[in-house]
Amino acid sequence: MIIEQLKYTTVNGWEIIRGQEISLTRYDLVFVFGSNKLLSEKKICDEIRNKYKSAVILMSSTAGEIINTSVCEDSIALTAIKLEKSSIKAASININSYTNSFDAAQALAKNFALEGLKNVFIISDGRHVNGSDLVSGLQSILPKDIIFTGGLAGDGIDFNSTLVSLDSSPQEGNIAAIGFYGDLKINHGCAGGWDTFGPERLITKSNKNVLYELDDQPALDIYKKYLGDKCESLPSSALLFPLSIRDKDNYATVRTILSIDEKNKSLTFAGNMPEGNYARLMKANIDRLIDGSHAAASHTHPELSPDLAILISCIGRKLVLDQRVEEEVEIVRSCYGNETALTGFYSYGEIAPANNSSKCDLHNQTMTITSFKE
Repeated sequence: MIIEQLKYTTVNGWEIIRGQEISLTRYDLVFVFGSNKLLSEKKICDEIRNKYKSAVILMSSTAGEIINTSVCEDSIALTAIKLEKSSIKAASININSYTNSFDAAQALAKNFALEGLKNVFIISDGRHVNGSDLVSGLQSILPKDIIFTGGLAGDGIDFNSTLVSLDSSPQEGNIAAIGFYGDLKINHGCAGGWDTFGPERLITKSNKNVLYELDDQPALDIYKKYLGDKCESLPSSALLFPLSIRDKDNYATVRTILSIDEKNKSLTFAGNMPEGNYARLMKANIDRLIDGSHAAASHTHPELSPDLAILISCIGRKLVLDQRVEEEVEIVRSCYGNETALTGFYSYGEIAPANNSSKCDLHNQTMTITSFKE
């Protein structure tokens, strides 16, 4: 695998982060993670398409870009890849063409021949797509031994518009996927690092990803009780206090709040909040968050020295870590060494199996890593 990495800012233009001597026409795949503003500029997108004319180009807006060990904002992190022993199949759909996220995911999954398929990497709109139903739809089509990973596009802390594209102009509602085939080793890791607090409460009323009641009480009222003076900055402050949900089999996931409804006293999450599950508030432990990134990297078998690692971390982690945010990327670098190319972004949701499970799921507040080695 041959890799070129570039970074773009309005101040410095294009900068080479990692370069190779290779004809530009030979790259097979380009990942472009950038701010909503920059990906909305036709001139920049055209520059990328003209530079990598023969490549499949996947673009996603973010809540922060990762390239090498830097975490950036208002930039573009570009990684171009030449595959030497493997191949790809790319497909995309728009949620507006389907009744729901489950049906859309099924249609997307049917684009991929199963023979030789090693992994499906997915980037989805982060506002109009129900991440839980997206995962369920993929699971209903793809065999259990096919791992799929990826995440939901971001829009900083604005939550206004998330953009995704596959060989087209970035727009809302898109879901893009890359299937990897051939002589390729792909590993994954996923870990959190948040602490639970307060009592565990039963989800007594919900509708998919909208939570109405906990213990038969308005969910928003209970949530505000614990936030105190941070209520004034809702919904952005909710990123600092996600909920852990647990099902009857004690399988736990974390859910981030995307919006609130004062009239209905409800909370809307990035993933489903099933009735009968239990929910509990969580708060940050900075050292444990960084340790979680180390655990995610360790689970990808870093001793194999992967060619590329794509890091998808949650916007909530970025807000909590603040000035220490690059530490969670640096600790990943310490696991891999200097030869592995690192890229990725901060998201509205992460898709991967948990480290102790083979079941793919939608996560929030995690560091999720997909590593590639030819």
